[in-house]
Amino acid sequence: MRPRSPSAKACVSACQSPRAPVTIDRPDPLPRETRPVHQLRVLTVNTHKGFTAFNRRFILPELREAVRSTGADLVFLQEVLGGHDRHASRVMNWPSTSQYEFLADSMWSDFAYGRNAIYPDGHHGNALLSKYPILQYRNLDVSITGPERRGLLHCVLQIPGHERVHAICVHLSLLESHRQLQLALLRQLLEGLPAHDPVIIAGDFNDWKLKGNATLTAPGDLHEVFQYHYGVLAKTYPARLPLLRLDRIYLRNATSHGPRILGNKPWSHLSDHLPLTVEVNL
Repeated sequence: MRPRSPSAKACVSACQSPRAPVTIDRPDPLPRETRPVHQLRVLTVNTHKGFTAFNRRFILPELREAVRSTGADLVFLQEVLGGHDRHASRVMNWPSTSQYEFLADSMWSDFAYGRNAIYPDGHHGNALLSKYPILQYRNLDVSITGPERRGLLHCVLQIPGHERVHAICVHLSLLESHRQLQLALLRQLLEGLPAHDPVIIAGDFNDWKLKGNATLTAPGDLHEVFQYHYGVLAKTYPARLPLLRLDRIYLRNATSHGPRILGNKPWSHLSDHLPLTVEVNL
């Protein structure tokens, strides 16, 4: 593995604070005269902790190659392991770094991790990989009650030509009542952001009843890219025979082009969810 950039190392060391906003002290700020960027390729995928469905096989190295092949500028990850001592001692080819750093490798200079679930062997959560600097981030704990631990990872990106671009990685509850409360917290987060800033929201909403989509889009400031282009949300689960529309990409103050479900091999064999990708125009 190649050495990480100083900015990426700063991001890793800071991600242990799950609630407070973290501002990255960047030793390598962008030059002032950088050509503006108006298009981003976005990918979202539930990594299933690096295993195939039913945890039959460890496939994180294959997943990394598949993610790299998309050429995405921003990668939204859910169910990514920050560490797991038992797997590290038993699974061949287990990476010496966190899964999100292993996936980032040399293609994504910056990454942020929001630790949601903690257990004796390790922890997992959401992560964002970015080809552009992450200026600050915060992981908002939106867990309600019970063992389910959920979070919203909110990152502020420095993209040339734009003062701020917000990226929010989402993984919501399996319970409808909890999801509705979590969506209310997401709406509260959105209302606190500058009204004209571009916002990209992506992840696993677990919204199999489709009620959450109506809740989130009711104010009219967001559009879901598949619904906007095709009239329906994308079917992503289970990966081998997708029936449920769980994964989404929402935009505010941005437009979209060519949303796709990555449903062919190897994707259908790399997780229990199918990934989504779209070109976002800022």
